[in-house]
Amino acid sequence: MVKNVKPPGIQIILVRHGETEWNRIQRFQGRSDLPLNQKGKEQAHALASALKNESIAAIYASPLARAIETARHIGRFHPSAPLLEEEGLIEMDLGDFDGMEARLWATKHLEFLKAWEKNPAHLKMPGGECLQEVQHRAVDTLERISQQYEPGSALLICTHNFVIVSLLCHASKTSLNQFREWKQDTGALNVLYKYGKHFQIVKVNDNQHLKSYMKS
Repeated sequence: MVKNVKPPGIQIILVRHGETEWNRIQRFQGRSDLPLNQKGKEQAHALASALKNESIAAIYASPLARAIETARHIGRFHPSAPLLEEEGLIEMDLGDFDGMEARLWATKHLEFLKAWEKNPAHLKMPGGECLQEVQHRAVDTLERISQQYEPGSALLICTHNFVIVSLLCHASKTSLNQFREWKQDTGALNVLYKYGKHFQIVKVNDNQHLKSYMKS
């Protein structure tokens, strides 16, 4: 009797960019276009080394410099994989909060902070986006991208914290109000398999490659 074998899904390697100076000093950067700092470059090298043996069909990145730079490091080991910028992968628009120090923001905008802690999914940043809007464009982008490839293909997506957590909430069918369950470190990676509209999540916020690289 022949067993039903599930066809391979499309592998999605979801990577957060390396560290920037604003990540280091805990300043909100949103759409602010900062390059990687030295640690961020080392994280990008570590990611590239960890993924060098993967058969990546294409690399997609947010158009912001920190994501493009990280993606380029990875792409050096995959010369046949095109690097394509996708506007739908850009970080959340933080509006008036972009550039603020997290500590100062928490004291100056206490009422907003309370609302953000309680029900963040639909809370729009003043002059910016809400998480639901980020998720909508990120999911639409992922659906459009993945339809171009056959099952068994591997795609690398290099993007940002809020984009990644919104995609993980979608893939796991978790409410965006629980987005903090999907913590993302700079330079970390996630691995998902996409079967049509369904997902299997196999790695979340994996940073073992960073620890190994820094020791070497």
